[in-house]
Amino acid sequence: MSDKSAFIPVAIVTGAGRGIGRGIAVALAGKGWRLVVNFKGNIEAAEETIKLIEVAGGEGLLVQGDIASAKDRETLVESALRAFGRIDVLVNNAGMAPRMRMDILQTTEESYDEVMGVNLKGPYFLTQRVANVMIEGVQKGMIQHPKIINISSLSAYTASTNRGEYCISKAGLSMVTALFADRLAEYGIGVFEIRPGIIETDMTSVVKAKYDALLEQGFTPIRRWGQPDDIARAVLAIVEGYFPFSTGEVLNVDGGFHLRRL
Repeated sequence: MSDKSAFIPVAIVTGAGRGIGRGIAVALAGKGWRLVVNFKGNIEAAEETIKLIEVAGGEGLLVQGDIASAKDRETLVESALRAFGRIDVLVNNAGMAPRMRMDILQTTEESYDEVMGVNLKGPYFLTQRVANVMIEGVQKGMIQHPKIINISSLSAYTASTNRGEYCISKAGLSMVTALFADRLAEYGIGVFEIRPGIIETDMTSVVKAKYDALLEQGFTPIRRWGQPDDIARAVLAIVEGYFPFSTGEVLNVDGGFHLRRL
């Protein structure tokens, strides 16, 4: 690693092989960032993300791993530090819906544990690990104003009784944001939450027809699907320092879904 490259900022984006994570990674690459692209299983999609990062002008590192696994989280952090020597931003984006939507009166402990492991336990302990790396970097003068960004969901406050474990995991992630924002403020580490609405990704493809109809009827004030780039733009606003007197803030990127309307 050259002396010059040591000053290029580095971001870890979990679940960056496709969808929202890919959009975030490519947007950061367009600003010259180096990206640690975490993915769980789809190597072809992850390699495509790396190609897009390079086309955008950035540099990428692929690290396969399951965020729910302590061993894989450690591998992710250590790989980032070995390759780039610093971590300026962590984007906790990796997430999953239940493998099968089930009424909360019938859902299983196995489904609950799996979703909570990926969506809540994993981000909680990855944030803990990366936060300590960031604190050390700040104290040594290596990095300034690092950021942690949690990608949650409108499901953090909207009940869906056929996927209760998902809603609980996202509500919990909101508290993770608040807790770490409070704890890390003294070190100048900002912690933020972005709540996407209905975003056009692989996860929502199974309900596309349903939401096409709802959006046409005015389900959200802005009558269109959200795109990964909509989330990426919010991430850029945070990492580029446009909220210097904020932490623990929630950015709704949801077409206005959060508005209470009569």
